[in-house]
Amino acid sequence: MAVPLPRPHRDDARIALAGLLGGLLIWGVGLGNRSADDPVVIWDGRWPVLVPLFVMAGCELLRRTRPRLGLAVGSVAITGDVLTQGNLVTVVMFTDLIYAAVLYGPPATARRVPWITGLMTVLGTVVPIAVWQVPEALLIGVVVGLVTFTPAATGWIVRNHRDAAEAARLHAEQTALLAEMDRAQAVSAERARMARELHDMVANHLSAIAIHSTAALSLDDEQTSRDALEVIRENSVQGLSEMRRLIGILRDSSGDLEPAAAPTLDGLAALVEGARTNGLDVRLSAEHGKLPAPVELAAYRIVQESLTNALKHAAPGRVTVGLAQRDGVLDIRVTSPYGDRDGPRAPGSGAGLVGMRERAALLGGSFEAAPESGPEGKVWAVRATLPVTDNSQGESE
Repeated sequence: MAVPLPRPHRDDARIALAGLLGGLLIWGVGLGNRSADDPVVIWDGRWPVLVPLFVMAGCELLRRTRPRLGLAVGSVAITGDVLTQGNLVTVVMFTDLIYAAVLYGPPATARRVPWITGLMTVLGTVVPIAVWQVPEALLIGVVVGLVTFTPAATGWIVRNHRDAAEAARLHAEQTALLAEMDRAQAVSAERARMARELHDMVANHLSAIAIHSTAALSLDDEQTSRDALEVIRENSVQGLSEMRRLIGILRDSSGDLEPAAAPTLDGLAALVEGARTNGLDVRLSAEHGKLPAPVELAAYRIVQESLTNALKHAAPGRVTVGLAQRDGVLDIRVTSPYGDRDGPRAPGSGAGLVGMRERAALLGGSFEAAPESGPEGKVWAVRATLPVTDNSQGESE
């Protein structure tokens, strides 16, 4: 079964038509490349010239879709043209087939054609000079070079520029894709960081407000209600202050990555005192030296969230907070009584444990939270280890 030829490109059809009309015009006025008595002319007369012309015009239809086939058939046609009186347009269309084979053909063809045409040019120069030994024989090599090697070299140069431009375009697209992926990752990381900060700053105060408001509503005692309202007011004011600080950080365009208002471990005493005001029995033990700002912020937030969870879920009893720095690591341990509790409890979303684990992971540390059995019974233990180095990398507010 014959394989159908692909539909020619629109520009190739125009080139073929223009070449055919131009060749017919030259043929019509009687212009030829050689006279009838030239030794190489086998088929003299005007009509044999049209056969290579029409074949070459048909080959031009294949210059993009089947460049190798077009060049092969065109080579036979140009040979036939040499054996006739010849047509200049037939020769010009053959040079275009060589150019198209290098530009649009497979890489192997693009590499071989310049070498083959270069060899033909050398042979077309050396052989006539060796045979006839006259300077005019050099013109044969010049003509062969112009007809074969020059279009092949031109096609090779254009192809290299085209491939370089395509490689640059692909590189630009890859760079843009990587930049977009980096931007998306940065946005996702920033959203996660702000979610952790918002949760840690507000959850503690809102949990206290929820628990004390529930107590005030459930107990018909004026003094208890007054005490609960005082705690509610204090936590709401502190929560609003934290929210204003966060909003100020979000609106700050100065590029300051570590605002002076960021909490540090120096504020642990106030944090523990606030937890005691909310009704927790807290004991604090902190032994550490100067720490990098990201480590201090992460440690503060982990303790804050642990106290918030104890306020919401812990059974009655003592809550212990311990920080110890040893062997380049800050060890944080918070324990609270584990079991059923009486009285109101605030709902939890589980985001607190996720946030603490993320904070530890960002600094290359570890985090664990699980029930344990100890001397004082079953407790819920939160433990985090944070590497302490001068070049600690992590998040900041």
